[in-house]
Amino acid sequence: MIKITYPEMLLAISAMWIAVRAFFAVKNKKFDIKRELQLILVYVCLIVIARITFFPMRKVDGVIQPLVFDSANAFPFRINLIPLVNLFDYDIMSEAIINFVGNTTMFIPVGIIWPIVFKELDTPFKTIAAGAGFSLLIEILQLPFFDRVSDIDDLLLNTLGFMAGYGIYRLAKLLKVKKETK
Repeated sequence: MIKITYPEMLLAISAMWIAVRAFFAVKNKKFDIKRELQLILVYVCLIVIARITFFPMRKVDGVIQPLVFDSANAFPFRINLIPLVNLFDYDIMSEAIINFVGNTTMFIPVGIIWPIVFKELDTPFKTIAAGAGFSLLIEILQLPFFDRVSDIDDLLLNTLGFMAGYGIYRLAKLLKVKKETK
């Protein structure tokens, strides 16, 4: 059994982030502070989403519970591929609402930030595909952890949140252009 705490995951993500950013700084022979500040927003999105998607929300004695890999319980994978089956499968309606709102809203910032930071995401299709791909990656990474469930509903809601964020980005961009033309 392997237990991964949130601080350990945060340290691993941070170390990988710094290594990748250092590699690109050396490779490109420059360090653009404006670009790095933009990318810090992407980093913040990653660590917040990692916290929400991989670790139980309820704390025990004020401590975030670890992510547990147990090979004896990892298989069969816990997967739901049928849309809307688990979405409202809660004893208390407030929990269903929290699931719906949480899975949607956590991706809104990503839908706003990614098109700003990554100029390659220059069409709605590319941007939404990137958001859906990111959500799919999270669902795949959750597979070996027995206390996590890879769920098509999460993928759909995350993508919906990403689309809402992208809509906010496009609206802000449209309003900016409109204001500049006056």
